[in-house]
Amino acid sequence: MFDFVVVGAGSAGCVLAGRLSEDPDVRVLLLEAGPHDRRLEVRVPAAFSRLFHGRRDWDLATEPEEPLAGRSLYVPRGRMLGGSSSLNAMIYIRGHRVDFDGWAATGCPGWSYAEVLPLFKRSEHQERGASEYHGAEGPLWVSDPRSPSPLSREFVAAAVASGLPANDDFNGEHQEGAGLYQLNQRHGRRWSSADAFLHPARSRPNLTVFTGTRATRVLWDGRRAVGVEYERRGRLEAVLVERSVVLAAGAIHSPHLLMLSGVGPAAELERAGVAVHHELPAVGRHLQDHPVVAVSFQTHGPTALESADSFASLARWSWGRRGPLTSNVAEGGGFFRSSSAEPAPDLQFHFAPALFEDHALCPGESESTSSGRPSWRRRARRGVAARGADARCLRPCVDRPGLERTPTVSSTGQRARAARRALAGLAEGPRAPVRLRSRAALRRWVRKAEPVYPPSGPAAWADECVSCQRCRSCDLENLQV
Repeated sequence: MFDFVVVGAGSAGCVLAGRLSEDPDVRVLLLEAGPHDRRLEVRVPAAFSRLFHGRRDWDLATEPEEPLAGRSLYVPRGRMLGGSSSLNAMIYIRGHRVDFDGWAATGCPGWSYAEVLPLFKRSEHQERGASEYHGAEGPLWVSDPRSPSPLSREFVAAAVASGLPANDDFNGEHQEGAGLYQLNQRHGRRWSSADAFLHPARSRPNLTVFTGTRATRVLWDGRRAVGVEYERRGRLEAVLVERSVVLAAGAIHSPHLLMLSGVGPAAELERAGVAVHHELPAVGRHLQDHPVVAVSFQTHGPTALESADSFASLARWSWGRRGPLTSNVAEGGGFFRSSSAEPAPDLQFHFAPALFEDHALCPGESESTSSGRPSWRRRARRGVAARGADARCLRPCVDRPGLERTPTVSSTGQRARAARRALAGLAEGPRAPVRLRSRAALRRWVRKAEPVYPPSGPAAWADECVSCQRCRSCDLENLQV
């Protein structure tokens, strides 16, 4: 019997396990489907794409999207201690104050920017020191890039020359502008949620961590969650909980587990062969993501990442945590508004001093290309569904935002054109991208959009609010998401 069972040792689950177990009288069990995070590819920042499609990646895919030329899109999600914080590109972005204030205004008290800022500061170990917007005593390291490419600085200069303000802190007073991203790194190595919150707590006797353990369903006594069934070492087992089951399995697997537990839209559960325990129509809906399209540029000479795959680069990283292997690839970027009517930036750039295609670095091309990847604020909403009742055999059905939902292909094209205008400073001579001479060409380009990895939203309890203000179900007891 445990006081809390936390499902998922990802970005949120590691924080919860670490914080809850600070009280020695609270017994916490953390369940993680994947293995440990002790891999060089996890620690070395530039190596993250080598984890894709492997044992530490859920390796999900969307349903075919007709607006995206019928393609099924790859959805990498971390499957190890640290979850996607052990797999991602390490960019530290909190979100815009408009988002937080919007949640508070729609019935989620406690979520305004003024209320969440102290919590961000409490967790943060800002390399630059404490300030009005940053903390310096928390466990989550936030650092400037150690060895950024000169091309990334050139991108920032070009974006500023095109009219964007220079911004060296996207998490400060203003988000709009262009600059180099700050990163979740410590002294040149990845610093995941597991590094910050879980590993320092592993020696506590009141914290138990099971890896290689996949939760299969929540156990109920009426409307009260009383435990979790899970598969471990080929056997189905169960654990009982006294205070709360906490689902922290991410934007895709948390709603999937709810549906496998009989909580969700009744008609969809019945089609999947899952007995309905409690109908909550919003579960599995509202999946949101940033679509992104790539613009590639020819460069004059070698980029900073063309030697990242060499023994010399590995030696430099091993001995001094410097060099191209400290790169998060998407080194530079920026935020701006496609229209003055927008209340906050609705376009974001990621600039990579290398060709990054099909979710991987292309080292053979890196001596002659670099890429800018404009994305826009998440607006399209689709969902996650259960394919069947057996969590051990079936992956969730991921139905991603399509470009003919909201935003439409037309509005997407408008944002794409705005993105290209902002990149015009790089489009000179040998750097010029392929010109799109017609609306049809622009449309074909936009249909090549990909996800940029941070899905959210489909574990809502109700249609309007992301969750109840304390992440508890209004209808079910002892359950938090």
